[in-house]
Amino acid sequence: VYNEEKTIIDVLKKVNLQKINSISMEIIVINDGSKDHSLELLKNNSKLYTKLINLEKNKGKGGAVREGLKSAVGDYILFQDADMEYDPSEYEKLLEPIIKQDADIVMGSRLMTSSLTRRGGYARNRIGNNFITSLFNLLNNTTFTDIYSGYLIFRRSNITPSKLRTDGWEQQAEILSKIVRNSSKMYDVPIVYYGRTYEEGKKIKPRHILGIIGMIIREKILPTEN
Repeated sequence: VYNEEKTIIDVLKKVNLQKINSISMEIIVINDGSKDHSLELLKNNSKLYTKLINLEKNKGKGGAVREGLKSAVGDYILFQDADMEYDPSEYEKLLEPIIKQDADIVMGSRLMTSSLTRRGGYARNRIGNNFITSLFNLLNNTTFTDIYSGYLIFRRSNITPSKLRTDGWEQQAEILSKIVRNSSKMYDVPIVYYGRTYEEGKKIKPRHILGIIGMIIREKILPTEN
């Protein structure tokens, strides 16, 4: 959560509405140094989550992910952004391959549905995403369609937070590179994406793509421990 006072409580309420096959959820919220009223709202709505981690200084998405991974104790990890670009009502689709097929990884894909976005996305971002997905598949012998969607579920046992070496946008590529090495059952499922504009707070920029490409290649050539 970083400066998401307009959406964070609505997101948490939606998360709590998801009741799927009696699966219990551990909801860890990381406040990443927000300067608005996000922290105050979270403290006043403590029944909506299991644990709140408050970072005094902003560490970026990668730093927040690392802190969440350190604290998690569940069998599977799912990342949920606080900005409403991804709807928790999609959890049922994401969990189906785990419940029925004992999946190791489930990736939400914005490219497997005709209703791709609420609004048209940025062409350059889509081109970049298609390129990094194709590169990742080529180097890792996988068939994902959208590796930088916001929805990814994987076995917690397949990653060690202390072994992660990045905190930036390339971290998802690092995590995925590590977990596919110990995974055999991997699935894509279609999701709907409610994209924001840069003015509304869209954070990933075209320049981040170079770092992501570098990480995909490094993890293939010089893999680090999981």
